[in-house]
Amino acid sequence: MQRIVDTHIHVWDLSRADYPWLKGDATILNRSYKLDEIDEERKVAGVTHGVMVQASCNLDDTNMMLEVAEQNDWIRGVVCWLPLADTSRAAKLLDHCFLPHEYFKGVRHLIHDEQDPRWLLQHSVIESLKLLAENDIPYDVVGVLPAHIETVLEVATQVPDLRMIFDHLNAPPISTRERFGKWGSLMKEAANNKNIFAKISGLGTASGNFSGRTVEDIKPYVAFALEHFGTERCLCGGDWPVSALVNTYADTWMITKNIVSELVNETEQEAIYYRNADKFYDLGLDH
Repeated sequence: MQRIVDTHIHVWDLSRADYPWLKGDATILNRSYKLDEIDEERKVAGVTHGVMVQASCNLDDTNMMLEVAEQNDWIRGVVCWLPLADTSRAAKLLDHCFLPHEYFKGVRHLIHDEQDPRWLLQHSVIESLKLLAENDIPYDVVGVLPAHIETVLEVATQVPDLRMIFDHLNAPPISTRERFGKWGSLMKEAANNKNIFAKISGLGTASGNFSGRTVEDIKPYVAFALEHFGTERCLCGGDWPVSALVNTYADTWMITKNIVSELVNETEQEAIYYRNADKFYDLGLDH
């Protein structure tokens, strides 16, 4: 039986936390989303384990997700938010709240919502990222611009031991069908660093314009990631419920599996779907 870790699941509760990016949103995303909504579909999709990822830059969202993880045994980790710009506070939260928590597996900040694409390069943020590296906690990069990739390259020089992963392949130029332009040249450079990983996720909605996007539109960018990062540094995620803008949970995974199965063999699929996630997020699945 194939084992699959969905490394990118969101839940949000509008009664528990503030989600500024949802204010005024007229889509189906502007409501609370609970994990049990995908329980049947994730079984159909063959997803055996999951990692939840923060959706707002506040502790209310993070604490809510940690509670949900404790209540659902198939969830094995949470990528949390930390106030990276406040190193002292981040250090205290790490030591007293997060490091002791069995479901704390990573950190993310919504850098794509920050005006400055070089937000991560602030001195205080770099010092906080050094704390993550010292504790072998990985960082999820949710970038949408070439400048975000450039920033990651600079972070990697300042914090060389920090493991990072590009969520959604840092929004490749799928909507323009560019092959592969500045995104490609920068991602090739990033792939040369063995501490930088790539998450195949969110490609059905990448770059905002997702109307009519097909498997053939997405496949070249997945192939690019697999070629340059290698099957040992690529992971997969569903990006639910954002993915629900275009597909059901099960259909999103069916599309992903169809693409991946055309590009790599079964042993490599096991790495991409399961082993790499287990190792990157230290999920302890085979312990």
